[in-house]
Amino acid sequence: MVQTINNTVDFVKRTLSKAEGGHDWWHIYRVWQLSKQIASKEENVNLTVVELGALLHDIADSKFYDGDEEIGPRLAAKFLKKENVEDSVVEHVINIIRNISFKNSFEDQTFSSKELDIVQDADRLDAIGAIGIARTFNYGGHKGRTLYDPAIKPEENLNKETYKKSTAPTINHFYEKLLLLKDKMNTKTGKEMAVNRHKFMEQYLKEFFDEWEGIK
Repeated sequence: MVQTINNTVDFVKRTLSKAEGGHDWWHIYRVWQLSKQIASKEENVNLTVVELGALLHDIADSKFYDGDEEIGPRLAAKFLKKENVEDSVVEHVINIIRNISFKNSFEDQTFSSKELDIVQDADRLDAIGAIGIARTFNYGGHKGRTLYDPAIKPEENLNKETYKKSTAPTINHFYEKLLLLKDKMNTKTGKEMAVNRHKFMEQYLKEFFDEWEGIK
């Protein structure tokens, strides 16, 4: 299985070689490392599923493919089958990819597993804190979005479709997603790790708004 993991790393690096900076190989790397760290503190975990799920969770993010939510699962399944990974592991990894996204949290989940909980926590941790802030502004710049517009308030009653179609200023994303993630962590380790990252974002936003108004 070590060779399969190594082959998966190579596959992901090639596939994401030209990806947007917040969803590139280094995002995958961080989620992979966080997943292993969280998994090490959980019991009865299939580490192979965790590692493959982490490595392949963003192999083809739907927002870069006209909203096609099945392109990632298709690419991952094709690769894993070529690697002769057993069917039960392939299916589990595909279910992680299908269910990991924040946008899917607006709907009732039909799949759950400890491995999904771990990879999802790792992915959410990479969306908050210092790295999360950097990724958020990188993506906002990639999409040509305004930094902040006081006249455009964050949405309070988002659903999956409005979230996917949002073109709001980047700062709004903190209130529509990032600041909500701390309370959506699944594992004890994920919850603990989220606390300081959440506090850092709150401190950042206070500084941002003070500077915006010329207070500092």
